[in-house]
Parts: sequence; structure tokens; C-alpha cells
Amino acid sequence: MIAKRCPFCTLPFARVLGQNEHAVWIRDDFPVSPGHSLVIPKRHVGSYFEITPEERAALLELLDQAKAAAQAEFRPDGFNIGINDGPAAGQTVPHLHVHLIPRFQGDQPDPRGGVRWVIPGTADYWSPRD
Repeated sequence: MIAKRCPFCTLPFARVLGQNEHAVWIRDDFPVSPGHSLVIPKRHVGSYFEITPEERAALLELLDQAKAAAQAEFRPDGFNIGINDGPAAGQTVPHLHVHLIPRFQGDQPDPRGGVRWVIPGTADYWSPRD
């Protein structure tokens, strides 16, 4: 029953930019940067730690395709790759999805720390401490 309400289990085919036996690749509906993509297993599964080795390989194959497409279209200077695994980690859709977020020089004043900023008070490990 959950899968019928899941937005990733009911994706319109027109949104799919790439797919293989176990996964699909789409652009995020609420992108944080141009080319922000999601790579999603076809099977309704909540956690990265619950997928099979075949699903893991399929996700990584599409992640490479999404990166190549973003590189060709938007020419980013870097990428963040992230998974919010569980509500405490910020997961709002209980279907695993991998974010590929293109990054551009100057999109943040100081991008050091990258994904470490999910907990802002602990992200900056490079500044001197008292």
C-alpha cells in the first residue's frame, strides 16, 4: 500500500532520463542547483543498507550517467553526492534516492566541508579553536 502513494514508485515515464534493470535517473523537482538529479531504485526500498549488490551497482551506473549529462549541459566545477537515510538524517520520501548536486564556483562563499554542513556546528574542522 505504501508503494502506491510513493512519488518514486509512480513516476511518469516522461520524467525518466535514464534507466537500467534496477534503477532510474530523474532530475529533482526541487533542484538546489542546475542539473540536480536523483538516482532511484525501481524496487520500493527505504534504505541504502537494504539494497542488493545488483541494485547498488545499478545505482552507481546511473549516477555516472547523470554526472556525465550534468557535466555536458551545465559544466559544474564539482559535485556533492548524498543520501538521506532515515528520518533522523532528513529523509522525507521513504524510498531510497541518491542526490547528485552539481556545484559551481562561487555558489557558496566557502564550500569547504561540503556534506559535513548537515550539522553546521560541527562542519568547520579547519578553523583554529580556543
